[in-house]
This record gives sequence, structure tokens and C-alpha cells, in this order.
Amino acid sequence: MDAKEFIAEIENLLEVDPGSLSLDSDLAETGKWDSLAFVSFLAIADSQFNAKVAPVDLRKCLTVADLLKLVSKD
Repeated sequence: MDAKEFIAEIENLLEVDPGSLSLDSDLAETGKWDSLAFVSFLAIADSQFNAKVAPVDLRKCLTVADLLKLVSKD
């Protein structure tokens, strides 16, 4: 999955308009990054990216790019 597809997945998760987010988008400023989105991201990371994300690492994320780094295979 490339960055564009990942952003679309995050837009869907946060229920924001398509094209409204970028890698630099601040999660807090979306007004949708809450506890439900947090848990949903953990589930998506596991099911779609086969990535085990520690909640402590997810709490450090400020931008969409930070989320992408958590699920990207290095």
C-alpha cells in the first residue's frame, strides 16, 4: 500500500472527506482522533498491515505520517 492509499484508509477511519488529509495532517486537528479511532487504528494495523502496534507508540503519533511509520516495514 502506498502513501496515497494509506491516507485514504485513514480518511475512511476518521470519517473525514476524501482528499482532506495529507501525510503532514495533524491528527488532533481533525477533531476525529479519539479513543475509538485509536482502537480502530490498532485493529487496522494488525489486520491490514500485519503490524503489531504498541499503544504507547501510537500515543506518540501526531501526524498521519507518524501512523504510516508505525505500520511500514523497514
